[in-house]
Amino acid sequence: EEAIFLRKKITLLRAFSLLIGSMVGSGIFISPKGVLKNSGSVGFSLVVWFACGLLSMFGALSYAELGTRITKSGGHYIYILETLGPLPSFLFLWAEFFAIRPANSAVVSLAFGRYLLEPFFAPCAAPVPAVKLVSLLGYYMVLTLNSWSVTWSARLQTALSVVKLLALALIIVPGMMLLAQGHTENFQDAFDRQSLVLDKLPLAFYAGMFAYSGWFQASFVREELVRPERNIPLAVIISVITVIVGYMLTNVSYYTVLGTQDVLASPAVAVSFVQRAFKSLISVVPVLVALSCFGTMNGGIFTFSRTLFVASREGQWPPLFSMIHIRRHTPLPAVMLMLPLVTAMVCVGDIYHLLNFFSFSRWLFIGLATLGLIVHRHRHPELHSPFRVPLFVPVSFTAICLFTVAMSFYSDPVSISIGCTMVLSGFPVYYLIIHRQIFLPFFSTLSDYLTHKLQLLLEVVQQEIKTY
Repeated sequence: EEAIFLRKKITLLRAFSLLIGSMVGSGIFISPKGVLKNSGSVGFSLVVWFACGLLSMFGALSYAELGTRITKSGGHYIYILETLGPLPSFLFLWAEFFAIRPANSAVVSLAFGRYLLEPFFAPCAAPVPAVKLVSLLGYYMVLTLNSWSVTWSARLQTALSVVKLLALALIIVPGMMLLAQGHTENFQDAFDRQSLVLDKLPLAFYAGMFAYSGWFQASFVREELVRPERNIPLAVIISVITVIVGYMLTNVSYYTVLGTQDVLASPAVAVSFVQRAFKSLISVVPVLVALSCFGTMNGGIFTFSRTLFVASREGQWPPLFSMIHIRRHTPLPAVMLMLPLVTAMVCVGDIYHLLNFFSFSRWLFIGLATLGLIVHRHRHPELHSPFRVPLFVPVSFTAICLFTVAMSFYSDPVSISIGCTMVLSGFPVYYLIIHRQIFLPFFSTLSDYLTHKLQLLLEVVQQEIKTY
């Protein structure tokens, strides 16, 4: 009886919660080990954390301008499509669906399962099969919620953002108290140059940027934002500054309490911290961390489903995935599509190999998206943008992203080569099906039949009103 389309339900508070909820997740609780391992010392690791925060701010400001110039949802995908063309946008979509997003979701899910089970098995490590089972159950719960209601997904994200900030505070406060009492022994010889290996620095940046990743999430739901020209810049600036301050203080607290070897030996740094500093909260903090990861899973599903939705609407993905549930007004097919791949990666994956595997592709395409901002400015100088950043911001961010991607071939050639192969494997698919449309008649007939049957099963239809 009413029009079927995605409603504008994301206010400034919900946009801020989405960004905080996406950034503060598993990263700050698992990435300190990866940053320290590849940077070599406490001092250099803190420099990497601050540099990653500054780089994230540059990227967030660039995306904020893109979000005011390009009025469609879809994030990286739509920005690359509108500025650099259909081939790079399809390659991003291909890599995002088959590698980046499922690997990212698997990393967060595994961290959720590990931290949730940690109090029940301490001081021993939780059994791996149990961790994977709980990880999958958590992911399926979030998937179900996003299929059911946009409003409740947004409310959950807001509530869990408060939990995330509380979890950081419980780590920061005791660490700062010990530091104020003069416990600075772990910062002696903090910048040990002998332990610095330059060709490993890109992997340190990947681990740090993974912890900050999420600053781009508002661009994925641009069409559902209330007053996006105002709220996108405000949300990204406030949230990124909040996270930079929180992450720097959290890492200082970690190193105040734990030595270098303790951090490197810990499978769950936050749990090791609490065991040493705040034993009365030994069973509380892991649960808070697990809830933080739960919020990150929620934000990831919420935003990536919009990428598939927009790609389908643009004709680069099967039409079923641009459909909306007739009563729930959620992009149900797009939400459900990631289930098989994430399940497979959780079952077979290891966190740190997955991290390197998807980081190459992710930062390559984020660099291309901000390169697209430079191109868009050059092509459309007459276009008035309500939010504009200095040119050196996207130029610096793009250059650093592409340089880090190039350097990572020396740091971890096996994982990076797999990621590169995954990206390039999309080229023949694009050429044969989308560009030349050689196999389109066969796929079109099969797609029409499956789409009709699944429409009836899932109760979904095409969007009736344009929201951009």
